[in-house]
Amino acid sequence: MYPRWRQALWAWAGLLASILCLVFLPFSPLIRWAAFLLVVVTCGFGLWRAGRQPEVALADSRFNGLPADTTRLPVVLVCGDGLASLFGTETLRQSAQGYWLRVGDSSQLRQCVRQLLWQRPAWAAQLAVMVSVNPQQQTDARALSTALHELRWQLGQLRRDTRCPLPLLLCSTVATSLAATPVWLSQQQAPPVTLWPSVTQLETLADWQCQGSHTGQAERMMQAVLFRHHQNWLQAQVLPALQTHSDEVAAVSPQQVVLHQVAGLQGQAAASLWQQWLAAHTALTRVAGWHPEPVTDGRALPFPDFLFSTLPMGSGVSPRQYALRHAVTLLGVAAVVALCSSAWQNRQLVQRVAFDIHHYDSVEMKDHDLKARAVAVLRQDMALLDEQFRNGEPLRLGLGLYQGERLRQPLMAAIKGYVPPAPAAVSLAASTVDTLQTVQLDSLSLFDTGKATLKPDATKVLVAALLNIKAKPGELIVVAGHTDSAGDAHTNQPLSLKRAEAVRDWMVQNSAVPARCFAVQGFGATQPVASNETAAGRAANRRVEITLVPAASACPEPGSITGSPEHVTLLRQ
Repeated sequence: MYPRWRQALWAWAGLLASILCLVFLPFSPLIRWAAFLLVVVTCGFGLWRAGRQPEVALADSRFNGLPADTTRLPVVLVCGDGLASLFGTETLRQSAQGYWLRVGDSSQLRQCVRQLLWQRPAWAAQLAVMVSVNPQQQTDARALSTALHELRWQLGQLRRDTRCPLPLLLCSTVATSLAATPVWLSQQQAPPVTLWPSVTQLETLADWQCQGSHTGQAERMMQAVLFRHHQNWLQAQVLPALQTHSDEVAAVSPQQVVLHQVAGLQGQAAASLWQQWLAAHTALTRVAGWHPEPVTDGRALPFPDFLFSTLPMGSGVSPRQYALRHAVTLLGVAAVVALCSSAWQNRQLVQRVAFDIHHYDSVEMKDHDLKARAVAVLRQDMALLDEQFRNGEPLRLGLGLYQGERLRQPLMAAIKGYVPPAPAAVSLAASTVDTLQTVQLDSLSLFDTGKATLKPDATKVLVAALLNIKAKPGELIVVAGHTDSAGDAHTNQPLSLKRAEAVRDWMVQNSAVPARCFAVQGFGATQPVASNETAAGRAANRRVEITLVPAASACPEPGSITGSPEHVTLLRQ
């Protein structure tokens, strides 16, 4: 993949991870920002690493004119002996089945692959390596073993770097006067052995030997013997260096071994390893030995194109398509994480509200303190759900999984079922209950419907109340507002409290009683004195009650309201 596409993927991954950390994942704000900072640092490092060039130089003429990224044909990197006889002056040889790319010495293999994948990153899965070992061009067995160990190390490093199998092909060519035309003998890791008189035709070795005249059959029999000794030489001199167990370098086995006989080969050595092998094991030195002037027509030797059918092919996916696939995959993973996080947080919301309702129901109504704390928790839950209802559910609970709407009705029903204690029950001991004084005022005589501002003609009602109440030092004046059941509970309770405050404020301004001697309460429709099913009952429930509560330290300074200490009820005129 090209660096710009890798950088784009890192940026895309960073954006998705940031959204998950800041919006969806169920973390505290501190952990969210810490995770976001970690994502920024990680993606910054990834962007820098993705755009960094390899250590090798990129300006290499051997990669000029490479095929397109989307080609699916195998690409074989050729190193070893006799490359001039195969490529001539060219670097890239192309056939209908694949491409042959000249590397040179096996020590340059890893560097060449890194350069190639920098320009064609999609080719990693379709690469293969062919090493050419020509015994007539080898004179030092130790140097040959060293070169093969270097190839073995290079191939192991490449397989680790690319995470691809990188098949190894072993090709060995000898020149003989018996080979009028080039012929190959191909042997895979498992039999059978296949002979290729040409790159498009295959035969068995036995059928090939029986063709032609008697003289031709005799020559082909000698060629078969030469093939057998050629194979023995490879098993003795080449394959042990590649396959012998070593703790430092992994063993490699050629996927195919190809023996090649040609009429002439450039660069033969007079005292080659092949010449020594023939002299020691056969009597074929005249037909397969060293030729001081090899018979060639000046053309490059043919490649064994039949090997392409056994090599892996590419996917044909361009780096852009590959990057888009990864981007869609990252988006899918992020969407799954967001959905799972939203589902988990909605589940937590349902469990928390259900627990609060269950706890509220388990507390008895006579246990006023615990009941009041439990209903306060329910009201907090209700306020949260109301805010989400007005402003829309947050993204961390959204994505079509929001469960808060179905929680509002059971939560509202539980809150409506709460009956707060009477003021006297909260403020007084049992011995003082009978000494309470209460004045009950009709709300419609004081306020307009739905309003908390005193009417201009409400003064005479309040003055009459003052004439019938006398506050003594040490008594707390509790002003409590009540409504009927018409309207919403969330509207009635604040309205009753504001009406009680309005009455309190008028009394503070028009009497000598200081404000600290008053306490106000708003009960809404929770404490009816009559049935709300009739008009008369609802009228009786709309009231403001003024109660004198004995409290030793509530109001130490004297203040008086003239009137009788009797219980007075003012009805609506």
